[in-house]
Amino acid sequence: MTEKVQEKLVKRWKVPGGYILLLEDHCKGCGFCHTFCPRKVLREAEHYNAKGYHPPEVVDPDACVLCGFCQDICPEFAIWIEREEGTKKDEGSRG
Repeated sequence: MTEKVQEKLVKRWKVPGGYILLLEDHCKGCGFCHTFCPRKVLREAEHYNAKGYHPPEVVDPDACVLCGFCQDICPEFAIWIEREEGTKKDEGSRG
């Protein structure tokens, strides 16, 4: 898959120590990721995806500690985190 095609399929937000990625059109709008985010990094977007649901969007990237809860709770596997190379799991933690 070319980078331009991949960019349109996957939204990506830079957060300390890595990225939050979202396959926006796979989201079914359950709201689990933003409702239960312990740092309130996410919220429901105002726009709709191709399925007619409000996907999540990052509103406070600096608050993200890459805990991975959003990816663990997503029933559609639509959101996930990626750590930057050389970043350990506990490096992004802010206590």
